[in-house]
Amino acid sequence: MNFFSVTILLYRDRGETVEEKLLIKQAKAGDKGALLQLVMVKKSEYYKLAYVYMKNEDDTLDAMQDMIITLYENIHKLKKEDAFYSWSKTILVNSCKTILKKKKKIIFLEDIEEEAVYETHENSEDKIVLEKYLSKLSSNHQEVIRLRYFLDLDYETIGQILKIPLGTVKSRINVAMKNLRESVERMI
Repeated sequence: MNFFSVTILLYRDRGETVEEKLLIKQAKAGDKGALLQLVMVKKSEYYKLAYVYMKNEDDTLDAMQDMIITLYENIHKLKKEDAFYSWSKTILVNSCKTILKKKKKIIFLEDIEEEAVYETHENSEDKIVLEKYLSKLSSNHQEVIRLRYFLDLDYETIGQILKIPLGTVKSRINVAMKNLRESVERMI
């Protein structure tokens, strides 16, 4: 086994390829194309993550665009190259939250009606009922429930994205699920 083969095995063990590692280095050196390639590798994961927050395609794409701009402006600050994807997902979540804060200040009537209709779900009645119960939770609890059960992220990844300890993630999910159960039981 030569050095190149050993290097490939080492990088694959950590969940990244040699090509991704090279792209990260190129992006840090200012290569826009390399950065865009890195984003495109995980574009569906980014989209799903942003959609959980934004709930519509236009805002989801806006958040992703903001993430790419922020990544480009700050890629040189990335210390651990193997943390690129968790770092970029944290930036995406922050972009979503920023957009949502701005939108909270202005609420249009057509947006309120649009929230009741879900484009991508077959059974919209179930989705509306679920959103009704979720809306009764605090924003922190809604966030962990969406990340855990809508995106099927593990506790550690949720902690990295939200920059909170693992114990806090577990506690928030536990409290949120308890509150959801109680809310559903009251309605039955």
